[in-house]
Amino acid sequence: MVTVNLPLLKVPIVDYGEDEKEMAAYRDYGTQRALELDNRGPIRFTSDGQIDPQIIDSYDHHGFYVFTDVIATQELQDIESDIAEMLDRSPVTKDASTDRYGRPAIGNGLSARNISWVKPLSDPIGGTDASYGRHQVKMNEPIPPPQAPEYVVQLFLGSLQFSAACLRLYGHPQLLQIAEEINGPDFTPFNEAVWIKQPGLGGSVAWHQDGWTHWESEHLDNHTHGFNFMAQLYGCDATNGLWVVPGSHRQGKIDIKQKIDEAGSDRLVDAVPLICEPGDVAITSRQAIHGSFANTSSKTRVTINFGFHRRSSVLGVEGGGVHNPVSVYDDAYIFERSKAIAWGIDARSQRYHQETRYVYQPFAGLEDHYRWNTDTEKLLRDYNLQDIGI
Repeated sequence: MVTVNLPLLKVPIVDYGEDEKEMAAYRDYGTQRALELDNRGPIRFTSDGQIDPQIIDSYDHHGFYVFTDVIATQELQDIESDIAEMLDRSPVTKDASTDRYGRPAIGNGLSARNISWVKPLSDPIGGTDASYGRHQVKMNEPIPPPQAPEYVVQLFLGSLQFSAACLRLYGHPQLLQIAEEINGPDFTPFNEAVWIKQPGLGGSVAWHQDGWTHWESEHLDNHTHGFNFMAQLYGCDATNGLWVVPGSHRQGKIDIKQKIDEAGSDRLVDAVPLICEPGDVAITSRQAIHGSFANTSSKTRVTINFGFHRRSSVLGVEGGGVHNPVSVYDDAYIFERSKAIAWGIDARSQRYHQETRYVYQPFAGLEDHYRWNTDTEKLLRDYNLQDIGI
């Protein structure tokens, strides 16, 4: 069992009074509904080695699925060690250039954005024009404890360049097989990140649907805007985890403000939380309505995010600048960004010799050219400047 061993600021958990009692009732109701769904269990295979079609059908119906017991304890400990180092190397304060020890902070010398900070228990983007205004309504913002700092780290972007353990997880053969089943053998990357919802401090993420390019497309279906894997280091529940509206990925672009007005608060009545143990990995459609509340609990959530798209959804599309500089995703762009998958597969195979190595079709036969070593490690610097967002 992995216990929290990260360099996080310890603050007393504040009693939020009547509002917290209402939230507790909402969480209990959501948890009960979440556990009644048929979208949870270990990764299962058919006799011919394919992903059990019942899993794909359940994901297609609900828009999310929780795979249990995917990551073993030793791998979780490797991930925790890397994330602890990432936090230790973070700027001592927002916009600082050095860490708490006076060393150059993580991300120094890089061009891409690597760390996202948040004011404790706040919602910095709800109700703003950020990301095409997809976070339509601001979430409730509890008053932080008096000992809280002005900002806390909440998100590491381009995480594969900072963590060998995250890179190895990225090459997980069973997860990549699921990506192939959903998006086809020529699936492409989206982006990778590590979310840290610190206890008593972590901010909220307003309800939203991720996609922005294909809502009006005649070819829009349940999977057009791709999905995210969300691996849980310590597990998550209704107090600190992501919430999802089941089935919303099948409804096209939704007026979230209207839903919140009808609910009378930011507590959407049809949403349910992800309930995960350490080592579970959830998959969530980017088209589903999802969001998270401020973490007023005493529990730390660390989520390792990595997403994938259909090639047909991104080829020739202009990204729009949300996750990367404005770019048209042509064959060369996609191939360059997909090298991270090839390196992740090779890095994992070097560590986990007993596993059957996944064969990523766009690089089949080219494996000897994409070995993971100290030379190729340098090629991941700023790789997230070429994220593929749609």
